Amino acid sequence: MKLYNSVGPNPKVVRMFMAELGLELEQQKIDIMKGENRQAAYLEVNPGGQLPALELDSGMVISEITAICEYLDDSQGHTSLIGTTVDERAETRMWVRRIDLGIAENLASGFRSSEGMEMFKDRMTLIPHAAADFKALAQEKLTWLDGLMAGKTFVCGDRFSLADVMLFVFLEFGGQVGQPMNADNGNIAEWFARVQSRASASA
Repeated sequence: MKLYNSVGPNPKVVRMFMAELGLELEQQKIDIMKGENRQAAYLEVNPGGQLPALELDSGMVISEITAICEYLDDSQGHTSLIGTTVDERAETRMWVRRIDLGIAENLASGFRSSEGMEMFKDRMTLIPHAAADFKALAQEKLTWLDGLMAGKTFVCGDRFSLADVMLFVFLEFGGQVGQPMNADNGNIAEWFARVQSRASASA
């Protein structure tokens, strides 16, 4: 298998997940800053132009970070990162969906439509007048999650999962692009420190 890799939070989610699995793959770096992901050569790999993408041994290419991570987990025989039981897998997928739609996507949309506008203005439709609202929605969902994290070690309780990986990477990214965590969300802050101490956090 080969991972098409780049800078940015989405590729880091996969790299961190791989590190948790102890999995190393061949990687090819794509320069998204120079728009290499929008050129014909990469679009033949992934017509959506996004990173990362995983090329399987069969030649099939999978994109979308949750699909990639679930495939890698399946290839390792189901680990606790997604879940070793039907119940655990459902729990992980529920939280990944909530974090992806409520926090990660709003955070990213807020960035692309403001600080990241110069990079993205010719690549996709942006909504600059909604940038502040996107950012506020992400923070609103984080505050909601903070209330649910009381007494929990990780998002899925005592089990570290893809939900934690995704949330950590996007909150880390937010701190780098003008969307720091709300200091009042003490449960999230404690959780973030726990995840940041893991070896995989530097993947």
